[in-house]
Amino acid sequence: MNPIYASQNDEGQSGRSIHNLVYCSQASADMDDEVIASIIATARHHNPRLGITGLLVFGQGIFFQWLEGPRDNVTGLLARIAADTRHTNLVVLSQEDDIRDRLFPEWDMEWVEAADIREVLEDALQQSADEKQQRMLSQMLSEIQSGPLGS
Repeated sequence: MNPIYASQNDEGQSGRSIHNLVYCSQASADMDDEVIASIIATARHHNPRLGITGLLVFGQGIFFQWLEGPRDNVTGLLARIAADTRHTNLVVLSQEDDIRDRLFPEWDMEWVEAADIREVLEDALQQSADEKQQRMLSQMLSEIQSGPLGS
């Protein structure tokens, strides 16, 4: 985990909002742990400079990612992700701007195994004092339970 840069400590300052984006996509057929490790290494290199934090879940050929940070940086990153041939069928599940604390303030990008995502989201739900975050996390937990990552 990289140190958190000052640009990431922007929650609630002078009315600055955090842009939150959640998407899922289908991995290319040749996806393996080595490729995912490379994706994470690239994210850990670039995300601190961009003020982006979040997590990446991969399981059963599906990527699920939570990104948060400055709006322009997060949407720019999404454009690069959408153009990446390592996955297809990208679907944005939610995105919003809000003045609040980050949900994953110390994770420049964390790779969470699909088997562990429920525990990570439940921990985040317990720690969150924000009603919007709590609703979103509850919804994500429901979707994971009924979707391909819940198997």
